[in-house]
Amino acid sequence: MVALAAALAGCGTSPPPKFYALSSASAPDGAPPADVAVLVGPVSIPADVDRPQFVVQKGPNSVEVDEYSRWSAPLNDSIARVVAADLSVLLGSPDVATASLANFKAQYRVTIDVQRFDSIRGQGTTLEAVWVVRKANGETRSGRTVAHETVSGDGFDTLAAAHSRALAKMSADIAGAIRAEAAATADASPAPAASKTAGA
Repeated sequence: MVALAAALAGCGTSPPPKFYALSSASAPDGAPPADVAVLVGPVSIPADVDRPQFVVQKGPNSVEVDEYSRWSAPLNDSIARVVAADLSVLLGSPDVATASLANFKAQYRVTIDVQRFDSIRGQGTTLEAVWVVRKANGETRSGRTVAHETVSGDGFDTLAAAHSRALAKMSADIAGAIRAEAAATADASPAPAASKTAGA
């Protein structure tokens, strides 16, 4: 009886979940710092990955939800945080933050619609997203990023790292759009009038 009770107790014990996080994977690209302030968010993600658990593709029409491999924070919040960190590095600006943490007046706001956030163990990840850079005056510049990243192992940590690299590629696209918009704004600004010297 004692042995049976112990066996039944063992059957009811589940392993503790493991948690994974996205991280900034950008490095300075050598461009001069941009004097811009940027808000990132909101970020929307597909409903099938909008959950704490890791969702992995098993085939063209099937997925698996891994109860014991989880994201450390809501995925949309994590993506916004990582993109903000990437943009701060790429633009050389300290004034880049998610909308919930900003303590400055933003010149640009970045919204992101993630359309694919696929994970395949032992193979890689796919990110497809449409993003919009909106100036304070309402003008917009939009783009689309598609990024595929391969992995060298079948662990969930390698998938999280691959997703981080894909987000870094999207952040580079967004940073390029912000720099282009800032340059266009500077070119459109009227030149200061020449000052007159006394007696001229």
